[in-house]
Parts: sequence; C-alpha cells; structure tokens
Amino acid sequence: MIGAGVFAAFAPAARAAGAWLLVGLALAAFVAYCNATASAQLAAAYPRAGGTYLYGREVLGEWWGFLAGWGFVVGKTASCAAMAMTFAAYAVPDGWHRPVAAAVVAVLALVNCAGITRTAGLTRVIVALVLVALAVAVAAALGGGESNGLGDWAAPHGVYGVLQSAGLLFFAFAGYARIATLGEEVRDPERVIPRAIVGALAGAIAVYAVVGVAVLVALGPDATAASTQPLADAVAAGDRQWAEPVVRVGAALAAAGALLGLVAGLGRTSLAMAREGDLPRWLDAVHPRFQVPHRAELTTAAVVVVLVLLVDLRGVIGFSSFGVLLYYFVANAAARQQPQAQRRFPRWLQYAGCAGCLVLVATLPWEAVVAGVAVFALGVGYRSLRLRGLDRLDHREGLGLDHREDH
Repeated sequence: MIGAGVFAAFAPAARAAGAWLLVGLALAAFVAYCNATASAQLAAAYPRAGGTYLYGREVLGEWWGFLAGWGFVVGKTASCAAMAMTFAAYAVPDGWHRPVAAAVVAVLALVNCAGITRTAGLTRVIVALVLVALAVAVAAALGGGESNGLGDWAAPHGVYGVLQSAGLLFFAFAGYARIATLGEEVRDPERVIPRAIVGALAGAIAVYAVVGVAVLVALGPDATAASTQPLADAVAAGDRQWAEPVVRVGAALAAAGALLGLVAGLGRTSLAMAREGDLPRWLDAVHPRFQVPHRAELTTAAVVVVLVLLVDLRGVIGFSSFGVLLYYFVANAAARQQPQAQRRFPRWLQYAGCAGCLVLVATLPWEAVVAGVAVFALGVGYRSLRLRGLDRLDHREGLGLDHREDH
C-alpha cells in the first residue's frame, strides 16, 4: 500500500475534487476499513491461498468466486505493468523505460519464487526506504517556499467529484488483500492475518493523510491536479531541490515494492483459480522446496513483460479500482453471510462495505467503467464456454459408460 499510488494518485483525485480530495481520502479509507475487516474475518475462517476468490466460492457460490478472482487477476496484471513502467520512468532516462521495466518484473518474480520469507524481507527494506523518502518529501514541501494553505475549497465537480476522488484514491489502499492470499504460507494464520490486515491499513491511512496535506499545502489544488509527479513538484515548490532526487529514488522503490506484492498476490490467486479449473490447471503447482506457486508466478511475470514491452498502461488507476472494488464487494457479501461463531467484526460494516464499493465503482471515470464491464463480460463468456464444454464432455462420457454397461 505504501507503493507507487502515494506518488501518483493525488493528481487525478485533485482533478476530480480539488482540495476536497482529503474528504475523498477519508471516504476511501472508510470503505477500505470495511473491506479490510471483511477480508480479515474471512481469512481467519479460510486460511488457504486465493483470497476473495476462495471466500466467494466457499460462502456464496462458484460464480461469485470466479468474478472476484477474475477482477483481481485482470486488474492487477495491468497494475503490474503500470508499476513496472513507473519504476523505469523514475529510475532511468527516457528510451530505456520498456527494457528496464521488463527486467525489474523478471527480477522480482525470481525473488518471489525464492520463497515468501525473501519476499517479506525485501518488502521490509523497500518500505523502510520509501518511508524515509516520504518523510523527506513532506518536510521539504512544508518547510520552504510560500504555503498555499489548502488552497481554494471549491469542489470542481461537487459531490460526484468527491466520490470519484475516493474511488481513485482507493487504488492506493488495495494492497491489504494480498495478505489474505498468503494463508498457506503464514504461521498461525487465524491470528496473524487479521492483525496484519487491519494494522497495515491503519499505517497506510496515516501516511496518505500526511502526504496529501503536504502536497496540497505546497502546490494548491490546481497545481496538484496538473502535475504528473505531485510529490516531486511539491518538493520543488518548497525550494528544497536537493530533496527531489530522494523523492525520485523513493518513487522508484515504491513502484518496485508495489510490483513485488502484486506478483506475489497474483500468483496465489491464480493458483487457487487453477485448482478449480477457472484458469489452466497447469498453473496448479507448488515448488517442492520453496513452497511457492512458481508456475503461476512465472506465467504472470511473462504476461506482464509482454505488456510493458508492447502496451502503454500508465493510465490504469481507474480500471484497477473498478476490478478491485468489485473484488471487495464479493468479500463483503461473503463476510456478511458468515455465522456468528466466525464473526470478529459487526455485520453492519459488511453492509457499509458493499454499499461503498458499489457507489465508488459507479462514480469512477466512465472510460474505466466501460473497460471494466467489457473485461468482466469477457471473463463470464470464457467461463461459460468452458463449463459448456465440460457438460458436453460429461454427456459423451455418460453415453459411453451407458453403452458399455448395456453391452
């Protein structure tokens, strides 16, 4: 969650809501908290790989699980490509972006394949360095130059804009789901995973609130909305140019950290879907030594490498939010159905989470909504054809069996 979103999400949110993006941030945080409690409660009851794909299947039915898993895999694969390109944009000169983005995907996929302890160890290092970079950025933005306060509080698009900013900023909080996908690789998952999910979200909310205020104070809403790199511009506006390279390094590391977690989560969800036949069963393999879904991880990495070499996917924040919000809608719906013996949080949080996810999806930019609906329709068509093929196969086998028995 302390990834590339903190360096990128404030600009589109400011275009939608101006200084009211801080209200959008609070709304996004509340919906994320509802979703996090649902994920935590479900993870404690079903400590296996797959996250909401698994929970949807177990509690609501196979189709619900498929929709959650499909949204996660498609949306986060695009996000992987965007994070890789973000890393390259900050780390190397123009002209080298695509090959460097492909290389960082390959390297981080190999780190993940070496085991979850390596993934967690590298993540701790990256997050520590990114937090240092963010602290420098906030101090530089607030400590020099002229302050704009929080600027003009006129909301460019009214309530709709505030809700849209919440949907865009939700992109930044979407990382806690990946904790739940690791249920088979964590000691004492019933206790550890719920605590990790809620604690991680609380820390991320605090960081985003501080950074959001600093950016608005340094730039004002209009300049924030116009910026392609709001934190670097906020540092420059504070007359602390020496800090700009620190921010750039932090942004590159944040993109790498986000990519590391994305590949790990995608591998586990793909493994769970392959086990049920919703993705090719060849992906259902766990390495005997490192205990990771190596085929799923390497396949995901290969797809992302192709995307970064051929397609420009830097504008996928809205598309990713569409898929992830529907993923969490399924999580809330599943948690709402859990019996009292499995409950850790009040049921009203799941009702609020369902409503919040649907509202934020409906207010995303229309291009993201159209693309999201089209991709979900493609997924539904793919699974329908696969099930129809299985039905025909079962029918033929049944006829053959009956014939042999009659003979």
